[in-house]
Amino acid sequence: MTYLTLILFLLFGCKNDSDTTPEPGIVDPGSDPNFTIVSNTDNGFSAFNRKVVVFDIDIYAVPGVEDSKLLHAANLMAQYLDNDEDGTVDDLNVLNAMKAAGAFMVMWKNESDLENINPPSGRDGQDLGNDETRPQWHASKTGEFDAALEEVWHIITHAGYANAYPSVFGEMAGTTLSNAMDLARGGRFTSIPNPYPAGAWYTYDDATCEYDCMSTEYIYWAMTSILGAQDNRLNEIGHEWKLNTRQKVEQGDPAIYALLTSPDYRLPTVLPDGTYKH
Repeated sequence: MTYLTLILFLLFGCKNDSDTTPEPGIVDPGSDPNFTIVSNTDNGFSAFNRKVVVFDIDIYAVPGVEDSKLLHAANLMAQYLDNDEDGTVDDLNVLNAMKAAGAFMVMWKNESDLENINPPSGRDGQDLGNDETRPQWHASKTGEFDAALEEVWHIITHAGYANAYPSVFGEMAGTTLSNAMDLARGGRFTSIPNPYPAGAWYTYDDATCEYDCMSTEYIYWAMTSILGAQDNRLNEIGHEWKLNTRQKVEQGDPAIYALLTSPDYRLPTVLPDGTYKH
C-alpha cells in the first residue's frame, strides 16, 4: 500500500532548488509495440529521467527503474482504461477526470527517490516501486504478487472514478462505494476499530489510512478479486480481505459486486496482464 505514502511525500517530502539531476545518457525507447519511452524534462520531476505517456497520463521513472517494468506499468494502465483493447478508452469520463486532476505515476528504485519530486500544484499522483513490479507473476499467478496491479488501479480510481462519479465512487462517507464499504467493515468507522465487529470481511488495520484511503483500498480488493487476481492469495490477505474470489464477492458482498459489475460505468471485466494488444 503506497497511496498514503504518496500523499505524505507530496505534502512534506518535496525539494525545490536541490532536485537531483538525472543521470546523463540516451534514453532507450524500448521495443513495446504501443508505448515509447521518452526523455523527461517536465517541471517538478527532474530526478525522473524518462517517462511513458498512456492516454495522456504520465508515468515517470528514475534511472534505476528497469525499462521492462516501466513498460509493464504502462501496459497495465492501458488495459485497465481500455479493457476491451480496441484502442479507445472504455469510459472517457474517467480519463477526462484523470486529466483534469493532472494524474501521474512515479516509479522509484529506492524510497529516497520520492524526496526528489516537486510536482506543480493541481497534480494528483501515485507511486510504484521497481522491485514490487513483478511482470512474471502473471504467468502462473503464484509467488510474489505484482503490486503494479494495485498501484496503477489506485490512481485510476482515486483521480478518475472518484472525480468522474463523485456520488457513486467518491471516497467520502455517503457514496455508493463507501456505503458498501461500511457494510463490509461492520460499521462507519473514521478510526480503526479494535477489534472489527464479528462478521466484517474488510478489516484493514493500518491506522495511517483514513476513511478515504480505506475506500481506495476497498475498491481495489473487490475489483481485483472479481477479476481473479486474488484467487490464490487468501493466506496472505485474509487478515485484511476475506472475499478473495469472484464467487465470494458476489455472495458475500452483493452491494459492491453489483456496483463493480454494472454496465453503467464500463469497469474492467478482464484482469490486465501487462500485454496490451491494440
